[in-house]
Amino acid sequence: MSLESIRKQLADQESAFPPVEQWDPPYCGEIDIIIKANGDWHYNGSAIERLRLVKLFASVIKYQDDEYFLVTPVEKIKIKVEQLPFVVTSWQWLEDIEPATMELTTNLGDRVLLNDEHPLVIDSNGQLSINIRRNLMASIHRNVFYQWAELADIVEHEKSQQLLIHSAGSSFCLGDVSTD
Repeated sequence: MSLESIRKQLADQESAFPPVEQWDPPYCGEIDIIIKANGDWHYNGSAIERLRLVKLFASVIKYQDDEYFLVTPVEKIKIKVEQLPFVVTSWQWLEDIEPATMELTTNLGDRVLLNDEHPLVIDSNGQLSINIRRNLMASIHRNVFYQWAELADIVEHEKSQQLLIHSAGSSFCLGDVSTD
């Protein structure tokens, strides 16, 4: 399997989602749905246990004006997100792909390649995230971060040292190394 065929397969996965970015329905209020920082979904204070229901809701999330909504062609309902709507919970090297490329998987089974189209981003608080689809970001689970830190290179950068990982021919910063 080539890198190009894997990219196409993942692009097909993304195009299978409803085109929420094309919908601009009227705002209908809020619903007591919260996506917790660990990726769990809650409704009225109780965890939503049915993964298929969570995936259905996740397929119609829209991020707009720093807020999250569940949208259909006819309604837009605001929800709360504690941190980010997804969490990267696992990763793997793709076999027989050059250059070496990581495939990341979220808590809901979304898969992306760590590459220039889906780069790691460090926010102003030093938190790592990655764009999963349509301006929807995923945080990086602590275990994934620690695994990456073990294989990262320490590279001099200006007046500091940075931890860098490499995927799909690009380098991605995990953060600065403290020398204190």
